[in-house]
Amino acid sequence: MASLITRLGAFKWTLVYIAIIPLVNWSFTWAPNYTLVEGWSFNPVTVVTGLVLVVRDFAQREIGHKVLFAMVVALILTVWLAGPQLALASGAAFAIAELVDWAIFTFTKWPLSRRVFVSSLIAAPIDSVAFLYGANFIRAGSLTAANIIMSIAGKMVGAVVVSLVVWRSEQQKP
Repeated sequence: MASLITRLGAFKWTLVYIAIIPLVNWSFTWAPNYTLVEGWSFNPVTVVTGLVLVVRDFAQREIGHKVLFAMVVALILTVWLAGPQLALASGAAFAIAELVDWAIFTFTKWPLSRRVFVSSLIAAPIDSVAFLYGANFIRAGSLTAANIIMSIAGKMVGAVVVSLVVWRSEQQKP
């Protein structure tokens, strides 16, 4: 048992990534939309969606290009927890954003801190709009300016924090 835990520990970010996708998608199905002002409603889950892209960056460091397989596993769990329609919306959005992230992580030789930030900067708006567009067919009122802004902001706050933490560790290396 200890051996299994040790082996799983080597994939901690991958396991978190696989768990967080269906959790966020499932939460989106029941969390209420709040109207801030007329025409500006948002779902609070959009704020925490930023964790997904950031955790994906760390999972890719652990398992490389196999992160795409981890995404498939997470989407299968999403079908079970949140339904096939939301899994399709999530899968389409993640696929687009993941390909952007994958390209940046694969073809640039930038330090990890910059790759995390730039990949989130490009992928967050694409992922947010694609997901909310698909989710709007399932839950009317999802594709709002407030949801888009809050989703992108949540992703970018997470990206900035992680980028700074990684940047500091990069600066300390000889």
